[in-house]
Amino acid sequence: MKDIGSVVRDFVKRADMFLFTVSCICAIFGIVLISSATKSYETHTYVPVQIFAFLIGLVLFVVFTVIDVDIIADKWPILLGFEIFLLLLLIPFGVEGETGNKGWLRFFGIGVQPSEIVKVVFIVLMAKHMTYLREYRRINSVLSIAQLVVHFLLTFGLLMVTSDDLGSAIVFFAIFAVMLVVAGVRLYWFLIGGAAIALAVPFLWNNFLDEYQRQRILAPYDPSIDPQGWDVKWQTIRSKLALASGQFKGVGLGEGLQTQSGALTGKHTDLIFSVAGEELGMIACLTIMLLLSIIILRCVMVGLRCNNTMGMLVCFGTAAGLFFQMLVNTGMCMGITPVIGITLPFFSYGGSSLMSSFAAVGFVSGVKYRPKPQRFRRY
Repeated sequence: MKDIGSVVRDFVKRADMFLFTVSCICAIFGIVLISSATKSYETHTYVPVQIFAFLIGLVLFVVFTVIDVDIIADKWPILLGFEIFLLLLLIPFGVEGETGNKGWLRFFGIGVQPSEIVKVVFIVLMAKHMTYLREYRRINSVLSIAQLVVHFLLTFGLLMVTSDDLGSAIVFFAIFAVMLVVAGVRLYWFLIGGAAIALAVPFLWNNFLDEYQRQRILAPYDPSIDPQGWDVKWQTIRSKLALASGQFKGVGLGEGLQTQSGALTGKHTDLIFSVAGEELGMIACLTIMLLLSIIILRCVMVGLRCNNTMGMLVCFGTAAGLFFQMLVNTGMCMGITPVIGITLPFFSYGGSSLMSSFAAVGFVSGVKYRPKPQRFRRY
């Protein structure tokens, strides 16, 4: 029986410690920013909660590195049932978060965001489904594409109906689209899908989105919406002021006018990037984007180097989710994308978001941990 030291050495040697290290740097940097952003709040539980979530995230990284994702994916009926059950819990027990959607569960003062947990499950389930169709069926057949679309719409539709969380739903769409490309779905299916979406958008726009959601989406591109900046553009204007006032080096941690005055709403969650820009300057913003880009590129690199479809899809699905969240969140702060309540991975406050991010990169580390020979491409 191996002693603990040899087990640890074996883990360090085989796991993706580079990915682990960069993820930890991001999380610690995020905790520092959250501490400053919540400095003026009467409640001082944000930093302890984030630290606790960080510690749980480290455990999840190790667990999902060691446990083979194929073993977990083989239990897909249980995973699918868990995903549906978790989203359905929002109907009787869902409460509103700071973004206005009913996407939170709160028990005994502890908040959980099911969409963050389901995101990781969705990546594993979709990777399993696509792998099966690619290895045992024809993934470009009508029946295969129909199965994948139904699978996606089940999760997407449940998320929208139960929580009205458009931001999270769009992240799921980005993950699905990238995984389709990686799985080898032909271009003509994307053209057909694009045409179908174009036909459906007017109907969905007029019948499923509330007026405030439509205004939020159009606000960055339509100057006639809230020209004074007292309503839907309030967050964007304050965010841009914060970024501009920080210039290159920032005004100092804990010294930001927009951040510490309370004018910048959602500063510890969706707009944490603006806090970094105001108090630590453009150099901090570039550092954040560089660190996240390193994590994303590392996920892609591990996916390209693995010898099996399942691992490749998990890696690219994780990279797609992280990339899209980074793109939209930083765009929100700079006023070039709509404010739709998407967190900045590893940096924004939120235990569910931080733990799910560590779980996702843990799966990527697991792909590196146990590379499969080419002859085992059934997975």
